[in-house]
Amino acid sequence: MEPRRYERDGFEVTLWTYYDTATPREVSSADYADALAQLHAGMRRLDVPAPHFTDRVEQAQQLVLSREQTPALADADRGLLCDTLRSLRRVIGERGGPEQLLHGEPHPGNVLITSNGVLSIDLETCCRGPVEFDLAHAPDDVSEHYPGVNQGLLHECRRLVLAMITTWRWDRGDQLPNGRQLGTEWLNQLRMTSPTCGGQRRTTAFSPW
Repeated sequence: MEPRRYERDGFEVTLWTYYDTATPREVSSADYADALAQLHAGMRRLDVPAPHFTDRVEQAQQLVLSREQTPALADADRGLLCDTLRSLRRVIGERGGPEQLLHGEPHPGNVLITSNGVLSIDLETCCRGPVEFDLAHAPDDVSEHYPGVNQGLLHECRRLVLAMITTWRWDRGDQLPNGRQLGTEWLNQLRMTSPTCGGQRRTTAFSPW
């Protein structure tokens, strides 16, 4: 079938090639980084409309500001998420570095290990922004094998992504298994990575996945 969008009975459908899962089921950090770099190289050649990553940040901000949508979120935690999302959105935006089309959520759940190599799925989250935003979704050591990473920007993007995925878990409509437990754990991680934690600057790395 031609790789394009199909319309049928009011639905829009895309058809994807099926790949058998290969062994080993775990991918090395170097292979993960190489696959992500190849994906980014291909996406730089695409000229398609896509939201900016800050649009997704704004969605998280609106969610955390809505007590109706996040009724179980404590006031102190709500304030922490609001401050983190707002400040990091501003700081990252002010850096003014190179941006491109991104996957949007290249975490391990969106990576397939096949006989054709490492492949990415679930591209409906694609957006525009710095490659560090994508790397922030991957395991920490993947960035060690990705060329030209801005480590300061990556650290900020990791905290931003952590705040975003934590916010999703407190949405009353969230259906992720153990989502509330994860939301609680990630709030604790966010506190530990706050620039001021116990009166001292923290640089501890975290892994939301």
